[in-house]
Amino acid sequence: MKRFGKRLITMYSEEHKKFLKKIKTQAFLIRLSQVLIIVIFIVLWQILANQGIINTFIFSSPRRVIDTIIMLHNNNSLYNHIGTTVWETLVSFTLGSIIGIIIATLMWWFKNFAKIIDPYLTILNSLPKVALGPIIIIWAGAGMKSIIIMALFISVIVTILNVYQGFLNTDPNKLKLMQSFKATKIQTYFKLILPGNVGAIISALKINISMCLIGVIMGEFLVSKQGIGYLIVYGSQVFNLDLVITGIIILAFVAALMYYTILFIEKKLVVSD
Repeated sequence: MKRFGKRLITMYSEEHKKFLKKIKTQAFLIRLSQVLIIVIFIVLWQILANQGIINTFIFSSPRRVIDTIIMLHNNNSLYNHIGTTVWETLVSFTLGSIIGIIIATLMWWFKNFAKIIDPYLTILNSLPKVALGPIIIIWAGAGMKSIIIMALFISVIVTILNVYQGFLNTDPNKLKLMQSFKATKIQTYFKLILPGNVGAIISALKINISMCLIGVIMGEFLVSKQGIGYLIVYGSQVFNLDLVITGIIILAFVAALMYYTILFIEKKLVVSD
């Protein structure tokens, strides 16, 4: 009987190892495919540019993008532009996340407040934020403050709606269990609602970081004298398409870095839970 038990454990552990190996292989293949898509795209882009199939004045080329990055590095403006955009995004992301979670909490706490504010949130969310740009510039001035406010207009409402929806979708059976133990509302919030919606909050943060970056770039299009958005606008104004495409590529890398940072935090929180 003991030998049978040992064999069963051995078989189970072998199957488990095969299962884990299969998952790791799949993850590796997915990551490899993602990298290959980028590499193939860059190689094809350069080949088409070398053969004169595409107009490099309009479409640029990987080599010209690299030359532009080196030029920006040599005149000490590359990191200043990236740092400005990253700082504005992080400030608006932090403020937007805190304000969004607080308002979502108030909506869950006070049901009448939620009913009053809900239609206004929907209307504000549907407004084109670019239309508010001139008003924001007049209110806050043509500077970093107006850029951050514009990013907040875009990100806060999305954060509120996503986090509040997560709070509403909390398991009703767990809520009844808390009520049966006569838990107070504050105990229910900190013991069930908040920890039970970590996934929803992280998902809202993922959306928030991209919304903030969009808002910052929109603001830099309108008023900034530095930043990645300024690079793109300046390049289009002087018909330097190499600078425009370089700005877009740098922006893509910044967006990816921010997204994977949130993803890393999510994994850490999930492991901790």
